[in-house]
Amino acid sequence: MPQLSFRGGIHPLHKTHHGKGLTNKLPIRDAAPPRQVTIPMSQHIGAPCAPCVQVGDHVYLGQKIGEVRGFVSAPIHSSVSGTVLSVGPHLVAGGATPVCVTIENDMQDTWDPAIQPADPDTLDRDALVKRVLEGGIVGMGGATFPAHVKLSPPKDKTIDFLLLNGAECEPYLSADHRLMVENAPEILKGVAILQKILNASQCVIGVESNKPDAFDILTKAAEGTNVQVRMMAVKYPQGSEKQLIQALTGRQVPSGKLPMDAGCVVVNVSSAFAVYEAVCLGRPLVSRVVSVTGEGVNSPANLRVRLGDSVSSLLAQCGGLTDGVERLVSGGPMMGVALMTDDVPVTKGMSGVLALQTKQLGDRTQTACIRCGRCLRGCPIHLLPFELCNDVEAGDWERAEHHGALDCIECGSCTYVCPAKREITSSIRIAKRQILASRKK
Repeated sequence: MPQLSFRGGIHPLHKTHHGKGLTNKLPIRDAAPPRQVTIPMSQHIGAPCAPCVQVGDHVYLGQKIGEVRGFVSAPIHSSVSGTVLSVGPHLVAGGATPVCVTIENDMQDTWDPAIQPADPDTLDRDALVKRVLEGGIVGMGGATFPAHVKLSPPKDKTIDFLLLNGAECEPYLSADHRLMVENAPEILKGVAILQKILNASQCVIGVESNKPDAFDILTKAAEGTNVQVRMMAVKYPQGSEKQLIQALTGRQVPSGKLPMDAGCVVVNVSSAFAVYEAVCLGRPLVSRVVSVTGEGVNSPANLRVRLGDSVSSLLAQCGGLTDGVERLVSGGPMMGVALMTDDVPVTKGMSGVLALQTKQLGDRTQTACIRCGRCLRGCPIHLLPFELCNDVEAGDWERAEHHGALDCIECGSCTYVCPAKREITSSIRIAKRQILASRKK
């Protein structure tokens, strides 16, 4: 079977060694119930939620504790039943300190009695979208875009393709992989709901070829449906929306436009599973699968984790860290966020906790650009990363915009392949902030 791909991209680590062997054969297991959870009111792109509970309140598992304050937002729910201990700022991955609700777990797991299952066949499109909204579903591949917004394209946008992202192209991570292997029927039920909402004529699930078991299981589960499962080449960033669309449909998203402008909507497989739970079971998004992995973890694992549990708790359940760990990362090594401390909560977009040793990081001493062109060949958006880096050094934001800084998806490919060790991606982030700030003036 041909392996679909796109032009550009790179092979982090090595084409056949992706660090995934540490966890990709390990079944998902439930993490131990946390004694308390700290749940941020901002776990998505868009407006943060407003807490709707107070200190001393008793809450149920699945009860809404954060109300949306805008269309681009998603409600937050309690991942345990228990008592609210505090409502206030707390450090999260990335260094921000949003308002968080801390809840002491009563260890009873008493679900909110208002939660009721439903038969999706009896619900119309608006009712389905409402259940997705009330379930607090967001993009779980890392983007955390509220799902109900993505599922509500303007009436003048015709969606031809619903694309399921099963690439999981980041090295080391295997959370989506294991979910596809162990919960394929539920993912396909979520797909059927998404198709009904979007009225998409075609649905394709893309799976990278380093996940043959997931490909086979999904293919069998899709028999008798109009869902196609296609094999994609192992390449980074194959799971990025624009690259996935190009690989699976041959279409390209125009510069400055969204996937819907190419007649496509892309949904992560974990998000499809969460849609199934929200619509069919009535259960909001209160847990997710996290790969706790890396050579710096004594016993790597794929854990189903309550949102708001701490990274330190997950590491302890995986035997702690080995000697020589220099960096903890929320997510994967390419687009993940380095953690200042392990006292941060798990959120909807946290697909992995990665512990890297000094030998994995290597020497990052920067030198001058040698004009080798590797960043140009690796860029999946076909930009000129070295020129953008020069623009930032010169403080020329108008020229950086001309060179397409706003089209950068910040995948990190240019930084990874640069023999001069230039922090190109970080430079482009600076340019994007400056350009957007100037537009607001």
